[in-house]
Amino acid sequence: MTSTRRMHLGAFMRPASIHTGAWRYPGAYPDANFNFVHLRDFARRLEAAKFDAFFMADHLAVLNMPTPALMRSHTVTSFEPFTLLSALAGATERIGLIATASTTFDAPYHVARRFASLDHLSGGRAGWNIVTTANPDAALNFGFDSQMDHDARYAHAREFYDVVTGLWDSFADDAFVRDVASGIYVDPEKMHVLNHKGPHLAVRGPLNIARPVQGWPVIVQAGSSESGRQFAAEHAEVIFAAEGSLEKGQRFYADIRARMRRIGRAPEGLKVLPAAFVVVGDSLADARRKRAHLDSLVHYDSGIGSLNAALDYDVSGFDPDGPLPEIPPTNASKSQRDRMVDLARAQNLTIRQLAERAGSYAGLAFVGTPQSIADEMAAWLDADACDGFNIMFPWLPGGLDDFVDRVVPELQRRGLFRTEYEGHTLREHLGLARPANRFFPAG
Repeated sequence: MTSTRRMHLGAFMRPASIHTGAWRYPGAYPDANFNFVHLRDFARRLEAAKFDAFFMADHLAVLNMPTPALMRSHTVTSFEPFTLLSALAGATERIGLIATASTTFDAPYHVARRFASLDHLSGGRAGWNIVTTANPDAALNFGFDSQMDHDARYAHAREFYDVVTGLWDSFADDAFVRDVASGIYVDPEKMHVLNHKGPHLAVRGPLNIARPVQGWPVIVQAGSSESGRQFAAEHAEVIFAAEGSLEKGQRFYADIRARMRRIGRAPEGLKVLPAAFVVVGDSLADARRKRAHLDSLVHYDSGIGSLNAALDYDVSGFDPDGPLPEIPPTNASKSQRDRMVDLARAQNLTIRQLAERAGSYAGLAFVGTPQSIADEMAAWLDADACDGFNIMFPWLPGGLDDFVDRVVPELQRRGLFRTEYEGHTLREHLGLARPANRFFPAG
């Protein structure tokens, strides 16, 4: 199958694999999640393969799961995203660097300053994954007794976004004249004081960093609830989607673009990149054998902990070999909860079976040969279900090496993926325009 357009590829690094059993797979690095040398080498391998971006998720708490599950989690410790990506900026030259930062438990001035710094340090490769933080344990780490209501988090996030982007526009691109002869370093006429006072935030500004190389770092968003979709349609430039089938992917893609058109936004200004868990084998049977062995490494204690976290509801007291009970609404991530509930109902899974899926990754998976995986990826692209994928590697380094060494060349052979970078910034990789400064549109 040959597509008429090329796809974008991000690498979803957590900073290591999302799979709970990944660290136990034969040949895997058990400390991949917290070993800078390994992470640096992964980033360089991805850059050599011409990936658009290294995408780092984040958590603001030790995950909300009981000790028997926690003791088996390889993500119980991980680097703070800006620290890691700043180090990786110096170890790489082209690959984009996307960090997760919360609008609920951080200050917009901090977020604006960190991302502006990362964009300058990397030469224009930064991206901000906006999250509203669904983990209730995170609230306890920031002086709150409970999590903010789901819709209230998004209302707060909208204002937070406006403040951060306003701070990035504090200076015109040519504000810093640095005229040695006159002794003038910055033109005050080209500096804007934000003076934001809204229902949730009050921030004076200006930001004490020059406007980012990209104007604004690329805006990434991952929510798929009603509030999340509308927020993405209004503001996101990349959506980290989570649709598990081609048909659902098509509906999601069409819905987001319809929302964009309704508000007068050009659909070309946003790229939809579903998460795709990829296992490569010499044959379909070989790939399935690898996936089965990987899944077998998920202990039930770990799986049920992951399931409870996804549902934001403790089902460990129910019969493991019985059906999933009715799950009440919560303030946690609706997309995660709905995905697990839908999977249980559609496949008539027991709690034990669903727990294994939760610990092993229950979303979109391409399991097969390089050729069959390229076929499936091309089918999504041709069906207007995506603009590319955020690749999740089953274990590291082997799963990453399999994709880079075997699938990427197949995609390139078919003309589906670049063979060389055509620009230097993340915006250039993604084909996104540099935003105009809202306060200094002429410069």
